[in-house]
Amino acid sequence: MKRGIIFIFSICLFVTGLAHAQVQKAKAHWTYTFSKPEVKKGETVDLVFTATIDKDWYMYSSDFDPDLGPMLTTFTFEKNNTFEVVGKLKPQNPKTKFEEVWQGNVRYFEGKGVFKQTVKILADNPVIKGASEYQTCSHVSGLCIPGGDDFEFKGLKVAAAATSAGEQPNLGATAPADKPSAAPVAAPTAPATPNDTAVAISASDIPATTNSATTAATTIEASETPVADGSLWGFALAAFLSGLVALLTPCVFPIIPMTVSFFTNQEKGKFKAFLYGISIILIYTLIGTVVSRLNGPAFANFLSTHWLPNLLFFAIFITFGLSFLGLFEIVLPSGFVNKMDQKADQGGYAGVFFMAFTLVLVSFSCTGPIVGSLLVASAGGEVVKPIVGMAAFSAAFAIPFTSFALFPQWLKSLPKSGGWLNTVKVVLGFLELALALKFFSIADQVYHWHLLDREIYLAFWIVIFALLGFYLLGKIRTPHDSPIEKVSVPRLLLSIITFTFVVYMLPGMWGAPLKALAGYLPPQSTLDFDLNKRSAASATPSAISGETRKYADLFHLPHELEGFFDYQEALAYAKKVNKPVFIDFTGHGCVNCREMEARVWVDPAVLQRLRDDYVIVALYVDDKTELPEAQWYTSKYDNKAKKTIGAQNADLQIVKYNNNAQPHYCLVDHEGNLLVAPKNYDLDPAKFASFLDSGKAAFAKN
Repeated sequence: MKRGIIFIFSICLFVTGLAHAQVQKAKAHWTYTFSKPEVKKGETVDLVFTATIDKDWYMYSSDFDPDLGPMLTTFTFEKNNTFEVVGKLKPQNPKTKFEEVWQGNVRYFEGKGVFKQTVKILADNPVIKGASEYQTCSHVSGLCIPGGDDFEFKGLKVAAAATSAGEQPNLGATAPADKPSAAPVAAPTAPATPNDTAVAISASDIPATTNSATTAATTIEASETPVADGSLWGFALAAFLSGLVALLTPCVFPIIPMTVSFFTNQEKGKFKAFLYGISIILIYTLIGTVVSRLNGPAFANFLSTHWLPNLLFFAIFITFGLSFLGLFEIVLPSGFVNKMDQKADQGGYAGVFFMAFTLVLVSFSCTGPIVGSLLVASAGGEVVKPIVGMAAFSAAFAIPFTSFALFPQWLKSLPKSGGWLNTVKVVLGFLELALALKFFSIADQVYHWHLLDREIYLAFWIVIFALLGFYLLGKIRTPHDSPIEKVSVPRLLLSIITFTFVVYMLPGMWGAPLKALAGYLPPQSTLDFDLNKRSAASATPSAISGETRKYADLFHLPHELEGFFDYQEALAYAKKVNKPVFIDFTGHGCVNCREMEARVWVDPAVLQRLRDDYVIVALYVDDKTELPEAQWYTSKYDNKAKKTIGAQNADLQIVKYNNNAQPHYCLVDHEGNLLVAPKNYDLDPAKFASFLDSGKAAFAKN
């Protein structure tokens, strides 16, 4: 019995060894279908090559460096006069990973691989056949097996060519890879021509921007933004909630004191307050849909970053501030006033419209991810959703601002209101002067004027709020103020709060981060004297420091992080050091970007991950630095010339990642393909650290 068991075991070992000694076949099985069952002569159709790959095996794609080492998938056609190859071979969404043995990135398929090749049909019975070459490898043993199969496409119905002059061939029509066309109908085939020649087709020279990266970016992005899917009601609710969140951003605050002051002495105040709210919704929706549809999503960027609107807002706020302080009164010409008095029931509404229009324009720089997605949808052909989204978003603004407009009427209804309303007006005047600096600062950063760096900005604020504190104590009087014999308790409490704020700002002159003001202040990098900066002797040299980096003289990363400011440079360096890339789509005028840097990036867990796990690239979408003419190009998205650093970065964000909001954070591989869904404005450091961890894990799997 024992000898029998040994004999059987020996036979099993022999058979196993014999099996391994035999030539193995590649672990992929092919099917060949057309993207549609019928075409007209002269039209094009896609040939769909579908490979079913065995479990634990993968097959190399066709769209990476052919000199790297692995065998790329190619299809060689037997040339004849019944069809014509059109364009390049198109692999459908392959994966990417770094292989140590080749020291480079390869692209591959698991489970199923799909390739498409467009051909033009020239005869009634096209003969489409040839041979394929490919390579499959095992995830378990590392064994790689080359493969080759003959292929033939049969069953395409070919109708007579259209005689109508207006009818055009349907170029490049395709069907989804996971939905093959109907079963082919048998048809006789014509013999090959005597002088058949082989035509090799490969997609190895397809640029990275034309591969599946864009598709992948759009697919992943759809999981986070409400523009892509979901019911219209759910979309509207998301837009409304986003509008409520945007009310907390610094761009909106300057309008609040102006609103309260404007409606303080208005006749028919309640009616005008409601008209104000309706005007906000109408103007916001009009600008967000019609104007963006005509000018593209870059129009919002123009409003928030160009020097002209920002200096205009600065001048308006300074003018209102000085008027509130009592330097002069803003009054209409007497002749105009007399005419308005004669038509009192019809007039007085131009100022209300102006106030609503100002709010809409100013708020564009802080509208957040939802508006960025809406503008892309609007310019890209969507009609209903942008209108609904803009209306819902602006309604979130209109409700509280209508309340602010009603507030002065409530004040006037209080007994013994007296001169304290003038005190409110003066306080708002100080606030207008302080908040006006934000608009000048945006233009200053975008155009690199360096007129209002961080310490100068802080000096202005410290002086303004110190004067406000003394005013509340009665030490300073404006032209319309009455003498103050005693300081009331409310004024005393307000002065304490004001002076506390002044003391809080003082350390910022020497480098304190001042997180609460992150959205208002210029970047920390503009500070000339920063005690927080490590000395050159104590700082650990960074590997990136030795790299030659474009635009390093123009831009700087916060918290002494090292990184790049050019997309292609960052991808090349990431490939060199085998790390994923952290793309920060940011802007000089992006207040939410500054808040993220001051409140989230500074968190030790986040900072450590950014410093050690990623190659960082900051892409400023609003920078106006003009590039050499040789680097200009015309965008395929809006057919406009992109001449500046910011314009090209913004075009990259829209075209490749289907978004134009800032901040917008993308974790990508060495080809620029998204690893996980992008992230926008979120002040939770724990969630941001988790976002970074998920990107690192996805990169490791690839």
